[in-house]
Amino acid sequence: MFDLYLSHMDRVMAKPRKAQVSLDITPYYHCSSRCVRRAFLCGEDPVSGKSFEHRRQLIENKLLSLTQVFAIDLCAYAIMSNHYHAVLLVDKDRADNWTKRQVY
Repeated sequence: MFDLYLSHMDRVMAKPRKAQVSLDITPYYHCSSRCVRRAFLCGEDPVSGKSFEHRRQLIENKLLSLTQVFAIDLCAYAIMSNHYHAVLLVDKDRADNWTKRQVY
């Protein structure tokens, strides 16, 4: 019974990134982030009537700029009113060729 509990906890507990990402299995990862408490990322909030649409371009620009800083490529993305999705490709060859100075 205790072994079953540990097996269940292994699935629900947070794991360190090195245990979640395996470039041997796949270099592609689907990431998402969402707002909480009915907050709006972009679009129009039907309750308050406020528009947050100006943020859509800011988020797109940030996603695109991060590919210049990290060893990732942005394969696809979608920005919705309260969340966004990004499909990323980890560029291991690029990261492996960075000098220590570039990493720090």
